[in-house]
Order: sequence, then structure tokens, then C-alpha cells
Amino acid sequence: MSITSTSGHRSRLRKRFLQSGLEAFLDYEIIELLLTLGTPRKDCKQMAKVLLKKFGNLRAVLEASPVELQQIKGVGPNNIFGIKLFQAMAERYAREKMPSKITLDSSLAVAHYLQNVIGKEKKENFLALFLDSRNRLLKASKISIGSLTASIVHPREVFKEAMRYSAAQIILAHNHPSDDPQPSPEDVAMTRRLEEVAKIVGIDILDHIIVTKNSFKSLRAEHLM
Repeated sequence: MSITSTSGHRSRLRKRFLQSGLEAFLDYEIIELLLTLGTPRKDCKQMAKVLLKKFGNLRAVLEASPVELQQIKGVGPNNIFGIKLFQAMAERYAREKMPSKITLDSSLAVAHYLQNVIGKEKKENFLALFLDSRNRLLKASKISIGSLTASIVHPREVFKEAMRYSAAQIILAHNHPSDDPQPSPEDVAMTRRLEEVAKIVGIDILDHIIVTKNSFKSLRAEHLM
């Protein structure tokens, strides 16, 4: 494709986007449009199709690591920067667009919320979600980062925060970077320890949800608490 025809094609893509957004775009066209921001003159259509074939879908392309992206022929540092910047901006926008009072009235609703917050973290993040009596989220507090053990997740930290926000109920949560949401013996032991303290304090622990990027497990549903 000549420089002139490439320029015309890009112009048409951008005009389509400005007129009607991304609704009418195929996934490879969205990737192509993004790649053009880091590639001044070269045709990006084939590169976009290769990326889509390699990773499977648009989400997977955005979530690919810089190391994975640079293995694709033609994808340079500017393209990688653009892809990762777009991903980070989309994630921040999604978080900030969340309503200030989120109702978490099912394990599925909790899992969807958590996947946006910690689903893609590379280390285990343990959160306590503090709710009012109507299951509305008062505060999501990050208690610890790292493998869950009794020494890292101390009841004092969880219930101090619960008192601070006058929580009526708590949902425990953490992610598994391994992409396997199955609870470990340590997860179960730590949950039961916190349940014992919760009974003394008089606050209900509704569930402990473990999430990955694409799946989750509820310890309550698994009859582990």
C-alpha cells in the first residue's frame, strides 16, 4: 500500500470513529487504529490482524505484556506504549465511572467488581469490602499484598477498618495470579480465623471471594465457611 493510500485509509478510519464511535468497528480495526498512533506511515492492518490471531481477542491484546507484544514482527516501542497506555486509561475510566454507592448483593456482582480492581494483579492482594445493612459498599480496603498467611492478614487490621466505616457486614476477597481460583488450605484457615473474631465483634462475614482475570470462587458457595 502506498503512502498516499495508507494516509487516506487512516483518515477514513478516524473519520468513522469520530462520527459513530467504535460500535461499527471490527476488533482488528480498533487495534489498527490504535497502532497508527505509534506508526506514522506504515500500513498497520496486517499487523493488527496478526496481533488478533496471536492473542485471540481485543481484550487479550490489551492485556498482553510488553515482552509478549514485542515478539510480534513490526510492533515497536511506540506501539507497545500506545497499547498499554490505552489499557491503563480504559481501566481507570471504568473504575472512576463506578457509582459511589455500589450494591454487592450476589457473589457474581462481587466477582465482577473485584475483577476490575484486582483481577489482573501479579501478586495476591487481600481486600476487605465493608458494606452497610443494605449490601451497599462503604469502602474497599486493601489489607495486604503477598501470599495469604495468618501473619500477613491480621484480624486487627480488618476489624479496625470495619469499625472505622461503621460496617454492618464484610466480604473478604483476594486474587489468585495463577488463574486458578480454587481456595488453598491457607485461604480456608485464614477465613475461619477471621470468622471467629467476627462473631465476637458482632459483624457478619458474608463471603470470601477469590478472583482471577476470568473466573472466581465463593468460599460460601463451596461450603468452606
